[in-house]
Amino acid sequence: MRQKGHRHGRTVSPCAGCKLLRRKCVKDSCVFAPYFPAKEPYKFAIVHKIFGASNVNKMLQELSENHRSDAVDSMVYEANARIQDPVYGCVGTISSLHRQLETLQTQLAFAQAELIHIRTLHRIHTKPPPYTASTVTFPSNKDFYSDIDMAVAYTDDAGDFLWSC
Repeated sequence: MRQKGHRHGRTVSPCAGCKLLRRKCVKDSCVFAPYFPAKEPYKFAIVHKIFGASNVNKMLQELSENHRSDAVDSMVYEANARIQDPVYGCVGTISSLHRQLETLQTQLAFAQAELIHIRTLHRIHTKPPPYTASTVTFPSNKDFYSDIDMAVAYTDDAGDFLWSC
């Protein structure tokens, strides 16, 4: 004779939702079973405390199965945020992070402005190295000269340069 709650020699435990609600869990038709396993009872407990089991059940049944896991994760996150901050919940967390972001952006802008200022001061106080003319030696190959247009600079009587190609 089989004992109640045993299947093939092992004990079948209800999901966390059914266990907390003290009802029989039929794994095939229980909407909570895939998302609130018996090993994680705190997840359902906190969601139940904030949203209520009936509301969670309605929300999950209205969603398609491929969106339910994300919805449960969101509900658990929101429930945890509501426990920590009963007034603002996750909106308080988002606002706090937004303020931190604005502060960091302001600090970054000041740091970038200071860096530009330091670079400008460094350029003013540092003289560039003197430029020197280098001597270019051309090969003595006749074919090389025949393919190159040479530019020659001449000066007129006024000292202005005149270019010839």
